[in-house]
Amino acid sequence: MNKDAAPSMIQIARESGETDVAPPVDLGARVRELRKGRKWTLEQAAKQAGLARSTLSKIENGQMSPTYDALKKLAVGLEISVPQLFTPPAAEKINGRMAVTKSGEGKAKATTTYEHELLGDSLRKKQMLPYRARIRARSMEEFDGWVRHDGEEFLYVLTGVIMLYTEFYEPVELRRGDSAYYDATMGHNVVSVSAEDATILWVTSLV
Repeated sequence: MNKDAAPSMIQIARESGETDVAPPVDLGARVRELRKGRKWTLEQAAKQAGLARSTLSKIENGQMSPTYDALKKLAVGLEISVPQLFTPPAAEKINGRMAVTKSGEGKAKATTTYEHELLGDSLRKKQMLPYRARIRARSMEEFDGWVRHDGEEFLYVLTGVIMLYTEFYEPVELRRGDSAYYDATMGHNVVSVSAEDATILWVTSLV
C-alpha cells in the first residue's frame, strides 16, 4: 500500500462545511478584550503587567509587535499563559441544542470501501461527528493507504464481524457489541470478515 491516505470521514465533513476553521487571533483586540473583561483601565493593566501605558496602548491598537519578554509580562499581568493570548475566546455556550435522525434519514456519504450515513447533520460546529457505516471492504488491498486524521475515534459493531487494522497494533477481530477507542492520527482501516457487510457506529472527535 502506498502512504497516501484515503479520504476519511472527517475530511469529507470538512469539505461539506461540517467543521469551521477559526481565523487568526488579533493580538491587540484579544489583549483589549481580556483587559476590559477584568474591568481594568489601561493604567491598571499596564501596572499589573509592568509595562508603560503607552506600550500597552500601542499593542492594543496594533501599532507595535511586542517582544516575547513583553508577551510574558502581559500574560503574567493578566494571569493567563502566553498561548492563551493567541487563543480565541470560548464561544458563548449554546444550551438546549438537539438533532434527531430517524432510521434511514441520515445524510449519505459513500466511498469505495465504506457507505456512511451521517447522523445529527442539522447541527453545525459540533465537537463530535457521529455516523453509521456499512463496511464494504473485504481486504486491506482495497484501500489506497491508511486512513488517518486528527482527533480520537470510537467504533461500535452493530452487525456482522469486522477486522480492525491499525498502524501500530496487531489486527483485532470485533463482533456485534464489541467496540474500540483509538488515536485517529494512527493509521487505521476496517474490513468486513463476515458473509454480509458489517455495520458499525463510528464517532469521531472534531479538533
